[in-house]
Amino acid sequence: MSKKLIAFFSAGGSTRKLADSLAEILDADTYEIKPATLYTGKDLNWNNSQSRSSLEMADINSRPELADKSAKIADYDTIFLGFPIWWYVAPHIINSFLESYDFSGKTIVIFATSGGSGFGDTLNQLKPSCSDSTLWIQGKVFRGRADKSALNDWIKSLPIE
Repeated sequence: MSKKLIAFFSAGGSTRKLADSLAEILDADTYEIKPATLYTGKDLNWNNSQSRSSLEMADINSRPELADKSAKIADYDTIFLGFPIWWYVAPHIINSFLESYDFSGKTIVIFATSGGSGFGDTLNQLKPSCSDSTLWIQGKVFRGRADKSALNDWIKSLPIE
């Protein structure tokens, strides 16, 4: 059995709840990806083209600063990486996280929460932030609350130990 980490970014709490459920099912550790400056409700207003999140997502090279870089990535074989979908992709803080560690030889399973969007171009935008030897598995976008039975079924469908 490989050692697993649930690393996640959650701006509103939905992704945190999902990450906590996954951690319980997988008996995995968790690591919360936090921005150096927390997002406020105003920052997250996607209807305002001048909000912090809108400006970050408009710039493909935006890399929000992380609050810390203390994840013990070397201790894990498989990392479940969770985030909300913003503008049809992962928030750029996920790239900040990926570029802060060595994921060589690791398996990353991405999962997301969204009110209606799919992964879009997420995987293609995340891959350049890691080593070529990183194995990527596009997991699932969850809408609303996922019960433990559905999470178990999803985990069993993944090509991981």
